[in-house]
Formats: sequence, C-alpha cells, structure tokens
Amino acid sequence: MTVRLDATPDQVATAARRVMARCEELARVTSAPGRIERVYLSPEHARVNRLAAEWMRELGMTTHQDAAGNQIGRLEAATGAIPDRDAPALLIGSHLDTVPDAGRYDGIVGVLMGLEVVRLLRVPAPDDAWRSPFPFAIEVAAFSDEEGTRFGKALLGSSALAGTWDDDWWRLTDADGTTLREAFLDFGLDPTRLGEAARRPGDLVGYLEAHIEQGPELDRRGESLAVVSSIAGARRFQLLVEGEARHAGGTPYDMRRDALLGASEAALAIEAICRAEQHIIGTVGQLEVFPGAVNIVPGQARLSVDLRGEFDGERDRTWAAISRELDAIMGRRGLRWSGHQVHSAPAVFCAPILQDVIREGIVSTLPPGSDAPATIFSRAGHDGMALGAVTDVGMIFLRNPDGISHHPDEAVSAADVALGIRALAESVLHLAAEPR
Repeated sequence: MTVRLDATPDQVATAARRVMARCEELARVTSAPGRIERVYLSPEHARVNRLAAEWMRELGMTTHQDAAGNQIGRLEAATGAIPDRDAPALLIGSHLDTVPDAGRYDGIVGVLMGLEVVRLLRVPAPDDAWRSPFPFAIEVAAFSDEEGTRFGKALLGSSALAGTWDDDWWRLTDADGTTLREAFLDFGLDPTRLGEAARRPGDLVGYLEAHIEQGPELDRRGESLAVVSSIAGARRFQLLVEGEARHAGGTPYDMRRDALLGASEAALAIEAICRAEQHIIGTVGQLEVFPGAVNIVPGQARLSVDLRGEFDGERDRTWAAISRELDAIMGRRGLRWSGHQVHSAPAVFCAPILQDVIREGIVSTLPPGSDAPATIFSRAGHDGMALGAVTDVGMIFLRNPDGISHHPDEAVSAADVALGIRALAESVLHLAAEPR
C-alpha cells in the first residue's frame, strides 16, 4: 500500500528541533560531571531508558524494557479497529550509551529520529489510539550497549535482540571487577531470562538506522545524507613484544633488545600497510611499556591493533601481511612477538531493497535534477552489525562537519536532521509500497 507523507516543512523542522533539544536533554544524563558518559547497566542507563519510554508513550506506542535492558516502543499495525499484535515489525533504532567524554549525537540522534518518523507516519484508530498505517508494526529500539565501554564487548544489547548472545560473556568484568552477570542483577534484570529479548526472523520486516557519519566524506562532498552500503568487518588484537630489560646507561646499542622500539616500528608498519589498501583501516590505539622506568631499556611492550575493512577477505589478507612484517621487524631487532584476537565481526552488507528505499527517501529531499545520493560504506561499527543476523539491515548517514566523532565536538545541524527525518519517513513509505 502507498501512504503519502503529507507533513509540511514546518512540521519536519519542528521535529528536527525537538530531536536537537532532546539530544541536549540526554547529554545532561551523565556519570561524569562536565562530560558525557553513560555505560551499560548504570543508573544513567536507567534514566535515559525512562526518558525514552516517556517519549514513546507520548506517541501512542506501547513500551517495555526487554530482558537485556534495551528500551523498545511499538506502534501496532491494525486490522480495522483491532490492533494486530502478531504483525511483524519494522524496527528503527540506534543506541543511547556512550564512550567516555562523548559527543551528543552518536547513536542518540538515530533513536530520536526514529520517534519523529513514528510521529509523522502514525494514523488515528477508531479506539482513540494511534496505529501504524501499514500491514506491519513500527518499533523503535534504544539499544543499551553498542559501544562496549563498561565490559569491553560491544553490541551486547543488539546481540541479545538478534539472538546471538554468548554465555561466555557473563564472565566479563568491568574496571571494578563487577561481572556482567552481577551487573544484570544489580540493574534488576534476570540473567536466566535473557533469551526473552531474542527475536525471530519472522518477527521483523527489517531494521533501519540513522546515524551521523563518523568520518568526513559527506562533509567533503557538501552533501547532507548518504546511503550506507555496508558496515565494515572488524578484527581486534592484543600484541605482546618481548625483548630484554637492561640498564639504560650501561647497555650499548648493539646489545639492546628494546621492546618499545620494536612496538613503535610495528605501529608505523601497520599504518604503512593499511594506507596502501583502499578499503582497510588499521589503528594502534593502546601502547604500554614494561617495566616503564626512565632508566631501563623496555623489556616488554603491549599494543592493540584495530583492523577494519569493507570486505572480510581483504581485511584478513592485510592482517596476514602485517603478521609477516612483524616477523621481519622482530627478527631484525632480536625480539619476539605474539598476538591474540580479542574481537571479530564480519562485514554486514545492507540489503539491496533497503538501500533502494533509502536512496528513494533521500532523493525525495533533493531538488529536481540533483545528482544521485552518495553511497558509502561505514568504517565504524553499529548495532546493525548484530541485527544482520536476524533481519535485513539498512542505514542512512547524516553529515557530521569535519567527521569527528567519539568526541565532544561531534556535530550535526538541525537542517540536516530535518532532511534525515523526511528521508527516513519516505523510506518507510517506499518500503511499504514494495510487493512482499
């Protein structure tokens, strides 16, 4: 069926202003005065869930906090005057947790835009309630742990919903030694009921997510919105470089086995190898040196490697090249290295039909005769990576000036949010018009 979006520009602009104001309101919910930080299963998590539930109920949605701590709102489909509670749902969402010293928009803007899309598309029902005008329900998900800040494992909330929870995660601990299982209990959740959060493929029509671009491509192109083609696959490693700790003054250079210099050369090699590849990003984000005294040649260094790629095969071949180069570096310097993988996630490709409807949604915001919207892949991870295990995934990016993210300076304009809301609503309409 086709439902025409008849919202006026003023209504969409008002919706965008509401999103921006609510981003500011959520930014005040923080565990760290003077900066934004909200982690999984914390008092701040509970507060933002309550706010999101309140905003969902204002729209006539039924709400619940699921067994993993995700906040879910649902606008029922209708068969005449009767709500169809068994109808599958189109899920729109993102996350409300943050990294330390975060910005205001990463994840948050996608949840709030989903609510505004519900506001624009909902229709009154004979029982004085609000309904989805489609043969599917519309749900908005505020995921609870996309970033992995507290327990070191990302996508916990969306993995639970996708039915891919790993029971080994219950043993994860935070910086205070609290296990994930203990944190669940402290939050009021029952670990034995975690499986109730899982959805089946038949429960969902698909998943749509709006997100600020965490890079500069749209800003450089001078464009507001883009279709996301895929979410990069990621592998993360912890590397150990071992040499020999000796007196800094008494050890000549030809006898030194300096682990720090080996690790430093390794970091430069990782950058050089990844720069030579078109779709690969490699980052050394952590480096620790032991024993760490000013007058001792470092005997051991530990470093992290974050490797991301649009295609898993290219990413894995790049890791093999890095491993060979590390062998060569350590061999020249008389060092040993070892590494173990701490995270692996395959690339997730957005469904062609959802790319198409998002593209049509963006086109509806452009002047006649404009070039086709940009299509770019996401180098950052998103909840859609987990949702891809249970349903089709589609994403839309919003311009982020300068591309900075995971930082207080990340930004998005109200004008671009307004375009994004309209494009996302039009995307839902195009999806509903597709034969299924």
